[in-house]
Amino acid sequence: MSIQRRDLFKWAALAGAATVLPGRVLAEAAYPARPVRLVIPFTAGSTTDVIGRLLSDRLQQSLGQPVIVDNRPGAGGTIGATQVAAAQPDGYTALIHSAGHVANAALYPGLKYDTIKDFIPVTMLASMPNVIVVAPDKGFRSLRDLVDKARAAPGKFMYGSSGNGSASHIAGEKFRIATGITVTHVPYKGTPQALTDVMSGLLDWFVAPLAVAVPFIRDKRLAALAIGSPRRSPVLPDVPTTAEAGFADADHRFWVGLFLPARTPGPVVARLHDDTVKSLGADDVRGRIEALGAEPAPMAQAQFAGFVQDEAVATTQLIRQAGIKADA
Repeated sequence: MSIQRRDLFKWAALAGAATVLPGRVLAEAAYPARPVRLVIPFTAGSTTDVIGRLLSDRLQQSLGQPVIVDNRPGAGGTIGATQVAAAQPDGYTALIHSAGHVANAALYPGLKYDTIKDFIPVTMLASMPNVIVVAPDKGFRSLRDLVDKARAAPGKFMYGSSGNGSASHIAGEKFRIATGITVTHVPYKGTPQALTDVMSGLLDWFVAPLAVAVPFIRDKRLAALAIGSPRRSPVLPDVPTTAEAGFADADHRFWVGLFLPARTPGPVVARLHDDTVKSLGADDVRGRIEALGAEPAPMAQAQFAGFVQDEAVATTQLIRQAGIKADA
């Protein structure tokens, strides 16, 4: 090929790139041009779902497009996460997941996605303590009373979770290890059903995200024994922390975050991040989240990415120590 022909092909290629690149930039600048789908991999009424719906109501005002909540529960949140990991990385399909997201690599060796590599952590949405709840007529006077009675009857007491390997299961096992009790774990397919069975007395206790438990505590259908956080919650100021109750290593915080598929263009990630942070800062959204006992916790994208990696390491260590297994 002559020098002239090589030059001709080179300039043709550059001209082609110049026509493609502006089109992509314009597409990203126009984002969003259609509805955005928020996949929540848990049942309606779960903590992640409640936080996600609070965000979606305000986010669609900021984005100027409908924001649709799509519940895809099952397998510890991996069914919904798998769908988002395989979605087009265009910003129109996002994932709202919980602290359980970072546990799934250790729980499900055959995952079709990589928790770290296949998602872009956009920002944390909210952080909240867990609360250990019991039925009032169970007669537990305190967390110490529950632990003493459980120690006196090894294997006789039952606690529930929203599923094998779920965040509530991990929190329950952390409590079990910290207290040295021998108990039976009963997995459910979601938090609402488990809480119902605590209220009926079928379960002895549940380590619940505060956001979901607070309404039942206020209605006196549940009694709160301890908050799993370093300090008391302003929502339940009379409830001691697990450390105050004598079990310093039993605390476990629940968080909810927003993720996009890997390879989503940077400008799209930035737009969704900024509009999400703006939505979380709105007085009505902040007030409703705080009323649930949660705390809006927006982060810079890089900060949240580092947080997710650290959480994945710490959670994997706990899973291995407790011998937690997910549903097959």
